[in-house]
Amino acid sequence: MLELRETSLAILANTDVQSKLSQLANLYEEYQGERISLNLSGNFNSEHLHLPGRPAKPELVAPKWVPKRRMGTVEGRAILWHSLAHIEFNAMNLALDAIWRFPNMPKAYYEDWLGVAKEEAYHFGLVNEHMQSFGFSYGDFPAHNSLWEMVERTTDSVIARMALVPRTMEARGLDAVPEIRDRFKQIKDDRAVEILEIILHDEIGHVLVGNRWFNFLCANDNLSPIATYRDLAEKYRAPTLRGPFNLEAREQAGFTAEELSLLESLGNKWTQAA
Repeated sequence: MLELRETSLAILANTDVQSKLSQLANLYEEYQGERISLNLSGNFNSEHLHLPGRPAKPELVAPKWVPKRRMGTVEGRAILWHSLAHIEFNAMNLALDAIWRFPNMPKAYYEDWLGVAKEEAYHFGLVNEHMQSFGFSYGDFPAHNSLWEMVERTTDSVIARMALVPRTMEARGLDAVPEIRDRFKQIKDDRAVEILEIILHDEIGHVLVGNRWFNFLCANDNLSPIATYRDLAEKYRAPTLRGPFNLEAREQAGFTAEELSLLESLGNKWTQAA
């Protein structure tokens, strides 16, 4: 019988996009069908693997060298969709990494991240399909690697991973997606709007997973979540939080009233779109 965490590692290492998506879909179905075991305490060797498995393209460059996302041209809009596809591809990989890398978490932790991985793969498919309607595909433009760099920094600590990837890097999407969605409303790209609303809805759940397990780990060790987050952000060189913040979505994603108040004090200028 296949094992969930070991198989997640194998899928993470796969460099072929379509094969990776197919393997992940099969893993989810097999686990739901109780045909996959789960070894909570196992430590799996990744030294022989290059992680994450990714295709030869897109070329990875510094953020300042990523092409500008101009809404006024087809190529400019495709570049925007390409950046979203790259985020979703990395998010799928980071969910797989969260499953295999950290032992001795509750069973529900691994099930949560398997569900996240499945939804990120679904998002990638939606975004890539829409980009293909413009005549472009994933890999056609350069991309940056900031999200995965934070994954790599937090390989030694599950609490740092929960604090600084879903709650920090991915939570930025809760702030950014509504603005992008509204830009596509203005040009009457109804399919784009539909896809972005699906992503926003699901990403609230993904950030909630990060909050759930960060707070679980803090409670286990009798730690203050706010002080612990501040210490981890400094230790692991997390990006500085900057508004505007989508406080409504962040509240739905499990941020506490105290955390939201601190965000608001940073200079929140968010106004919910009508």
